[in-house]
Amino acid sequence: QVQLVESGGGLVQSGGSLRLSCSASGFTLDDYGIGWFRQAPGKEREGVSCISSFGRYTHVANSVKGRFTISRDNAKNTVYLEINSLKPEDTAVYYCAAGRRVFASTCLLPIGYHYWGQGTQVTVSS
Repeated sequence: QVQLVESGGGLVQSGGSLRLSCSASGFTLDDYGIGWFRQAPGKEREGVSCISSFGRYTHVANSVKGRFTISRDNAKNTVYLEINSLKPEDTAVYYCAAGRRVFASTCLLPIGYHYWGQGTQVTVSS
C-alpha cells in the first residue's frame, strides 16, 4: 500500500522543539520532492518547507525562516522537519506531500504533489 505517514507531533510549550517525520511505504522517496504544509483551524493550508529529491535545494517559508529546518534521509525513506522556538501560532496539523514534478519555484504551493499524508497535530501552549 502506497502511503505517507507523518509522526512526531504533540503538545509542547512555547519555545520548545519538535522533529516531525514523514515516512513512505510502498514506494521510495528518492525521486520525489517533498513538501511540508500546515493547516490551522479556519485557515488555508500553508506551505512551510520543501526539499528536492536529492536535497539539492530546500526552501523555507518566510513566516518560519530561522526556526524550521527540512532534511531527508533517503536510506531511511524519511524526510524530517525540525521546528525550534515553537510559538502558539505554529499550532496546526502538519502534512507532508510527495511529488515527482515539484519545482523549486512552486514547491511551497500544493502543486505537483501526488501523495499526501494524513497529518500530525502540533499544539503549542503559551
